[in-house]
Amino acid sequence: MAPEQIIGLALTLLVMAVGVAGSVLPGLPGTPLVLAAALIHKWIFGAASADWPVLIVLAGIMVLSLVMDFAATWFGAKKLGATWKGITGAVVGVVVGLFFGVPGIIVGPFAGAVAFELVGGRDLGAATKAGMGALIGLLVGTLGKFACAVAMMGLFAVEVVARWLRSGGTV
Repeated sequence: MAPEQIIGLALTLLVMAVGVAGSVLPGLPGTPLVLAAALIHKWIFGAASADWPVLIVLAGIMVLSLVMDFAATWFGAKKLGATWKGITGAVVGVVVGLFFGVPGIIVGPFAGAVAFELVGGRDLGAATKAGMGALIGLLVGTLGKFACAVAMMGLFAVEVVARWLRSGGTV
């Protein structure tokens, strides 16, 4: 690998690592950032980058991660009785929780769902149950996004290095 290819791959993997972090930390784009980094690498390095079928698989994994995240949060909240108010409260709780670090990100969805359910007229028991559902769904969705982002980054890195090795180090 030429020095510029090594630097390009390292920078791409660094941006992808930010995307992996974004799959867990709200406010960062996560899997879309991982895919964008791979596409930019392909644009710059052409044949020395991942092949198009691999990039299509990465795009599919990205779409899967976004659908899975939404579905897990919705299903978890609905399964334990949350209304649209509780789900809205969980989203608000995540945003407010960002200002309080990791504890806020964990407690925020639960507190938001409970508060919005209580304001919506539900009793404390039902609101708490809905809050737990929102929290569990959010955590499952986040773990799924994280796994997808790590898989995308790993698949890309393995493909680029394997492509270079298959070419005898001339690409």
